[in-house]
Amino acid sequence: MAVKIDALDLRNHLKNNLGSLYIVYGDELLLASEAADLIRSAAKYKGFADRVILVAENRFDWLKLKEQSQAVSLFSTNKVVDLRIPTGKPGKSGSEALQDYVKNIPDNTITLITLPGLDRNSRASKWFAAIEKCGVSIEVKKIYREQLPRWIAHRLKLQKQTIDQDSLQLLAGRVEGNLMAAHQEILKLGLLLPEGHLSMDNVKRAVVDVARFDPFDLGPAILKGDRGLLTRILRGLEKENLAPPLVLWVLAEEAKVLLRVKKALTGGMDMRTACVDAGAWGLRQKLIPNIVHKITTETLRNAIIQASQIDKQIKGIETGNAWANLLELGLSITPSRT
Repeated sequence: MAVKIDALDLRNHLKNNLGSLYIVYGDELLLASEAADLIRSAAKYKGFADRVILVAENRFDWLKLKEQSQAVSLFSTNKVVDLRIPTGKPGKSGSEALQDYVKNIPDNTITLITLPGLDRNSRASKWFAAIEKCGVSIEVKKIYREQLPRWIAHRLKLQKQTIDQDSLQLLAGRVEGNLMAAHQEILKLGLLLPEGHLSMDNVKRAVVDVARFDPFDLGPAILKGDRGLLTRILRGLEKENLAPPLVLWVLAEEAKVLLRVKKALTGGMDMRTACVDAGAWGLRQKLIPNIVHKITTETLRNAIIQASQIDKQIKGIETGNAWANLLELGLSITPSRT
């Protein structure tokens, strides 16, 4: 039976339900990726630990999808079939394969189909009607400027923070409708300020703190192998007295993403799929192929361990110069350009 839910309601839906087929589609890449991640996490929590990733690009063999519906045996394990159709157009053979597949999804399988935004013709197609009829569909709609304050308030609530309307308008105006920029500002507030109600003064200070040196510029510096720029940004952030937890989060996140990509590549996944699966898109996706082979898995694992130690220094549990160690951490995961 067809079920349509709003992306904002997906978290609550998954607490009480877990369907056999989910369709996530829309052009807001951040939200689509998060929705898909929520479904994968819920499936894993319910015991669907194995995952088969199929990326239906040009010349994709749709028999691979059919094989997933037939791969049932006494010893089969619960699995997630993660089907991605980047173009949103499966073609004739794909259309037929999708219609056949949703009629025979095995009991031990949860299928996640991700698509970009679909035009009217695609949404009226037989293949989309078939998958929509059999599953739970989540359309990730574009967040327009007038909707942004409500979206920001919802995201802040998830990290146990509240904010008044004037502060919401301040944040919405700063990001100018850019959802990724809004996401970064919300992360900053979560890392720089405590839980509870955020005053206008605190929000203004958090916004101004990164007016000159932005900690989110550290990621591109790492992926470009620009050790000089990385050093300048970190020293600038230290002089501006930015709270170290935000800087630590950015550096640790880069190490984790690179480690996930390396593991996926080692497992035979192609670069594009590995990046998307690791949560790297946009500029990150373009830069990672140039650097990922220049840094070892051991280095990245050590960096994550070091990040944990720096966290203890920031919290006063251990002694040490947190800023000096943040610089050391950043440089350790920034291979030279040469």
